[in-house]
This record gives sequence, C-alpha cells and structure tokens, in this order.
Amino acid sequence: MFEDRIKRTEISSIGEFGLIDHLTKSIELKQPSTIYGIGDDAAVINPEGKKVLISSDLLVEGVHFDLTYAPLMHLGYKAAVVNFSDMAAMNVLPTQITVSIGLSNRFSVEAIEELYKGIKLACEHYNVDLVGGDTSSSQSGLILSISVLGLAEEEDVVYRHGAHEGDLLCVSGDLGAAYAGLLVLEREKSEFVANPKMQPQLEGLDYILERQLKPEARVDVVKLLKEIEVKPTAMMDISDGLASEIKHICEQSNVGCSVYENKIPIDQQAWDIARSFNMDPTMLTMNGGEDYELLFTVAQSDFDKIKDVNEIIIIGYMTAASAGQNLITKNNVSVPIKAQGWDSFSKEKDTD
Repeated sequence: MFEDRIKRTEISSIGEFGLIDHLTKSIELKQPSTIYGIGDDAAVINPEGKKVLISSDLLVEGVHFDLTYAPLMHLGYKAAVVNFSDMAAMNVLPTQITVSIGLSNRFSVEAIEELYKGIKLACEHYNVDLVGGDTSSSQSGLILSISVLGLAEEEDVVYRHGAHEGDLLCVSGDLGAAYAGLLVLEREKSEFVANPKMQPQLEGLDYILERQLKPEARVDVVKLLKEIEVKPTAMMDISDGLASEIKHICEQSNVGCSVYENKIPIDQQAWDIARSFNMDPTMLTMNGGEDYELLFTVAQSDFDKIKDVNEIIIIGYMTAASAGQNLITKNNVSVPIKAQGWDSFSKEKDTD
C-alpha cells in the first residue's frame, strides 16, 4: 500500500473541488475534436461527422487490483490503458477519457497525485485528452471508473460478429506473461505476509511484472493494419483469457474454429514461470488474461499481407459453427476449447 514518508496532506483539508482543481490544473488538450474539457458541467466534443465509440471500465480495490504490490502510479497508467485497449479492439484510436474516483480517508492528496501521474502519463503517451470526471468518498477502499471515447469513420470500425468460415485467426504479441507476473506477485505477497522481514524475489522478472503492472494497448497494431491495408473481419482484445475471447468471436459470428497449440505465442519467461508453478504453459496462455493483445480474424485473401509481419501471429482458422471450437494439440489431437478466464462474479455464481 502507498505510504507517505515525507508529507501527507489530508484530502479533507482542500475538499473535493480543491482536489479536482489540484489534480487537473496542468492538463493540456491535444485532440482537435476536444472543444472544451475540464471546467464546466460537461466536456464538449466535436466528432466532425465520425462515429463516436464509448466504453467504460470499473476497477475495484480487492477485486481488480491489490495495492500491496501495485504502485499507485502504475495503477493509474494501467487503468487508462485498459480503456484504450477497448478502442483498439474496435480498430479505433482512443481520443478522450473521463476519470471518476472513489476513495477512503486512508488516501492522502499525495497518494492521489501518484495515481493521476500514471493516468496523465498514459494520456500523453497515447495522445488522449482527459476531459472530465468526478471524485467521491468511499467506504470500501479505492474505486476507479474510466470512460473512453474514440472517433472513427464508419467503414473502419470492426466488431466481434464479422468473422466468416475460412478466415484466419490471429493474435498480436505474446500471451501469458501478465498472468505469470500475477502468479509471482501473489507468491511474494504470501511470503511477505508470513514473514514481513523477507525481501521479494523479483530479480530478472522485469518483463512479466511489467506486463501485469504496466500493460500497453496495441494501438500500434491498429495503425499497422491500416498501413498494410488489412481490415480485420472481427476483433477484440484479450483481457479475460484467449479461450474466453475466442469463444466470444465464434459465438457472436456464428462460426467455429481450429486453434493450433504450437502456434500460440508465449514468452520464454512466462513459459518458465508456468512450469515453476506446475502449470501447463498452454493453459496459462489460454486462460490467464490481462495480456491486452488483440485477437482478430482476417480474410484468407489478406494472407500475403500479414504472413511476414512480426507482430501478427496466425494461430488457426475459422470453421463452420457445427464443427465446434477446438484446440489442435501438439500431438494433433482435437479437444474442445473451454474458457476458464476471469469472471468478477464467479465466486457469487458458485454459491448460488
């Protein structure tokens, strides 16, 4: 948890409006579509004839993040980026966000400054304007709610329901590292709880830890696809695990799929961590989640355009719905894909 070592300013000493002004006074607007940002009852956006896409994400302490090992600046950055990823999943670049925060009195002004540093850093990196939001007290720790807007020409927007039989199934980057990072962080937390004098064993694990604590949205892949003149037929981001997202595309597009285990990309460090936890690395990639890579389908006619692109990996193809959703193992055995990824209500469901 964030600990003030030098100075602690109570939020009550400056009040809600004072906090908002303190956090947002240095914000600069960069998007031409932003007419008016923070400072009135609503922001003003001019879409200039484009389609407006909107998505929201709610993060709750103890459910979506653990401040034992998640620095507030990293949390702010990640909270913004996962929303940017929702726009990338639609083949669109993010343009504006609003940020609302619920916080208890255990957080100081300096702590919330750290959180906003991360949000602002993400906005600067992705050229996104922070145009509004709200703050409130909370009786249950820290709550973050972010809404993101994107502007796009209608013909550029990609949905989940457009995949066709015969399309190639692709992913960007590699999978499993974010969950591998979470496994390590949870292990070290358990060790710390048992022995507060212990030092965390995190040397050499920078990649998987960054993938968990400071992920990136693959807006670069959206730009790349446009450059090579490839429009996916269906697309979404991988937030809840590859298996879960594959099933979403198949069900909404009314198709099946064949996914090849030996084509699924996994970083060596994630592979090693999976083995150290006695886990099957393929299951790590299929059900881990929080990679925020893109899963998408493209027409076979676009094969030549993507076959040599390093950031795009073809992992299978779409089939008739009647064929089902199948994983072709390294032993050439076809097994049904089962989703065991993240579900924030899974515990409640289990007790019904």
